[in-house]
Amino acid sequence: MDNDIGEGAGIEALHLDVVTEGSEIAIQRPELATAPVIVRELRELNRHFYLKVNSLSNGPPSSALGGKFSPFMEEHNQDNRKKIGSVRQGVDDVCRILESGPWGPPVESALSMLDESPQPEFIIGVLRRLKDAKQAVNYFRWAEKKTDQALCPEAYNSLLLLVMAKTRKFNYFEQILGEMSIAGFGPSNSTCIELISNCVKSRKLREAFDLIQCMRKFKFRPAFSAYTALIGALYGVHESDLMLTLFHQMQEIGYEVSVHMFTTLIRVFAREGRLDAALSLLDEMKSNCFNADIVLYNVCIDCFGKVGKVDMAWKFFHEMKAHGLLPDDVTYTSMIGVLCKANRLDEAVEIFEQMEQNRKVPCAYAYNTMIMGYGSAGKFGEAYSLLERQKAKGCIPSVVAYNCILTCLGKMGRLGEALKIFEEMKKDAVPNLATYNILVDMLCRAGEVETAFKVRGAMEEAANVMTVNIMIDRLCKAQKLDEARSIFEGMNHKVCTPDEVTFCSLIDGLGKQGRVDDAYRLYEQMLDSDKIPNAIVYTSLIRNFFRCGRKEDGETEKGRALFEEIKARGFVPDVRSYSILIHGLVKAGKVNKAYQLLEEMKTKGHQPTVVTYGSVIDGLAKIDRLDEAYMLFEEAKSNGIKLNVVIYSSLIDGFGKVGRIDEAYLIMEELMQKGLTPNVCTWNCLLDALVKAEEINEALICFQSMKNLKCTPNLITYSILINGLCMIRKFNKAFVFWQEMLKQGLEPNTITYTTMIAGLAKAGNIADANSLFERFKARGIPDSACYNAIIEGLSYADRAMEAYGLFEETRLKGHKIHAKTCIALWDALCRAECVEQAAIVGAVMRESEFSTCCKILVACVFFSFKGLVIVVT
Repeated sequence: MDNDIGEGAGIEALHLDVVTEGSEIAIQRPELATAPVIVRELRELNRHFYLKVNSLSNGPPSSALGGKFSPFMEEHNQDNRKKIGSVRQGVDDVCRILESGPWGPPVESALSMLDESPQPEFIIGVLRRLKDAKQAVNYFRWAEKKTDQALCPEAYNSLLLLVMAKTRKFNYFEQILGEMSIAGFGPSNSTCIELISNCVKSRKLREAFDLIQCMRKFKFRPAFSAYTALIGALYGVHESDLMLTLFHQMQEIGYEVSVHMFTTLIRVFAREGRLDAALSLLDEMKSNCFNADIVLYNVCIDCFGKVGKVDMAWKFFHEMKAHGLLPDDVTYTSMIGVLCKANRLDEAVEIFEQMEQNRKVPCAYAYNTMIMGYGSAGKFGEAYSLLERQKAKGCIPSVVAYNCILTCLGKMGRLGEALKIFEEMKKDAVPNLATYNILVDMLCRAGEVETAFKVRGAMEEAANVMTVNIMIDRLCKAQKLDEARSIFEGMNHKVCTPDEVTFCSLIDGLGKQGRVDDAYRLYEQMLDSDKIPNAIVYTSLIRNFFRCGRKEDGETEKGRALFEEIKARGFVPDVRSYSILIHGLVKAGKVNKAYQLLEEMKTKGHQPTVVTYGSVIDGLAKIDRLDEAYMLFEEAKSNGIKLNVVIYSSLIDGFGKVGRIDEAYLIMEELMQKGLTPNVCTWNCLLDALVKAEEINEALICFQSMKNLKCTPNLITYSILINGLCMIRKFNKAFVFWQEMLKQGLEPNTITYTTMIAGLAKAGNIADANSLFERFKARGIPDSACYNAIIEGLSYADRAMEAYGLFEETRLKGHKIHAKTCIALWDALCRAECVEQAAIVGAVMRESEFSTCCKILVACVFFSFKGLVIVVT
């Protein structure tokens, strides 16, 4: 209320804008804010002046007075100015005392000397000026004690705003609300709105929700605008459940909700695919006697259609017409888009033609949607015809129409045709940034990087960060990292500044190619550029540090350090970040750390995924902490996690390796009862456990069950069985499996070759053993174990000189000769009277310092060959 009653006088002279809001009075200039008592006096004074001037209505108007007031008016203005000046000075003095040091007796004494019984206007003024919330609470309590009564509502409202603005401590907030409730008043509407608005502006939406719930706890009635502002903000972040809670609260406390609010809620639930909730709201709206308007029907058609409920969209389309609502352009365009997305092109064409009837000016949006539908279906001929039809009706196709066609051509890899359309479109529309970005994307996907650079060069002045991001992303995916770096480093930061997406694409690309140091340097550059890394950047870095983790260069530790940095920067690590770090720690053998992090993850409210549980269970099983692994296994099941074959296999392997065969069998049985199918890895874990327990016959039965369940054995399966059969000296049976393995087209590895060669040799089947050895040599280089096996076999079969030849070959290749092999060969050479060769083997044994040989040969061993005596020491 502004009253111009004279130059330099009244409220206007004091530059105070007074606003009436219901029964409350707020001063818009806080630096001149005084108590409501003073404001009321000023308003009353102004009213009196206004009436006084109006009483001169028969005389000249106020302007005719020459801007002069009567002495009476001037006297009152001077009193007002003095009173306001006094309040302001008092507030300044109190604030100086409070800011002079921490709260304590000296501060209290100083305040008491200044004013033994502070007036409400002083208290409110001080609370609005203070920045330290703790000091404000202390002053508030002191003022209460001095006045010996509850302070006025305005003082409490000021304290609420200060506490939440500065501390965000809910215990303070709740305590103040409790006191207000006892005093019989609550937060004002303006205070409530300001509290929620501040939270919304700072994106602290959950905090805003909790504030409203706290007010409701004390039976206060939050302002209508506070509810609607928060519901609108929650809509933007898809927090549908919180929106619905607030919506129902509004109804409970008597606020009238509108069709618009129902529409907003129905839209968010339908977009999330929660159709039952959306339909329930629709029924609730109708039961409240609200009539659906065309906006609501359009929302329902669009949202239900986009989640694949085309029949529901059709229902809404026909229902609105039945209720006398004529479909508008939005209705038709939404329905056409829904049908095109569902590949129901004929129905889309039918709706389009209905819309076109008796229409003089084409709807550009509908044409664009139909063109996109034709393009997505690969019917480019029809899309081009629609462009011509639009032109024939006097409507030049927009750049959007051409961009739709270019997008569809790009998805189908028809680059040449797209470039042709690009040239033709220039006759009708000027290509925009989106057009160039579509082309750049297509060219990069097609590997035409040089052409993409030329297109980018042609649009250099218009190129935006999205263009750069597309090129960098596509080049990184094509593993052309140097080119991507070149574009990044060549960006003109005055025209086009890299954003979070730019950094993220390049950091991820470098990390995936093992260039983790470059990725980390770019991350540091990102921080220096005041860009805030998001969860994707951190997740990428952590994942790539662990993927490239090498103990000697500490990449694993960098990953862990980065995870801690996420938390230190105020980010809340998400489930994916936790899972990657846990998996990386398990891979690095740091199972204890991984287990601790899993527990931390749960305390932070993150539900571990099946992959996270699987990583820790596998890590614990590998270090024989099977009881803990099994506890986690049961915990995951109780939390509703659907466990996969990999987790069951980890436990089967763990129990099997320590000889707990019965438990391994029980796990296998549970796996099959759950309807899961054991894979070859699962069977191999069980077979390996049985073989190590020397339960070979049980392993053979298990192998047959595996084949009966249509699980094809692999190389590892056969290797396990061959090794087991050789262990119990069933060499011929092992050779049968060897031959079966070859028939299956499986190529034996080094271990399988060595096992089979050693087995055949021990069985005396030297011919097959030697044949296998020669075959092995032909396809690769046998290792030390293989050479030792065949030498031993030949030695035991009294084929001493053949064994000796391989002995020399083994030495030339630098392979180690086992002590047992040397003894067997030496013995064979002696029996064959190959004295010279035996002496060489003996010398090798002495030089090699074989501990076993030394024990055997430390005494003199005499062999007499035709009267000769050889002494080996």
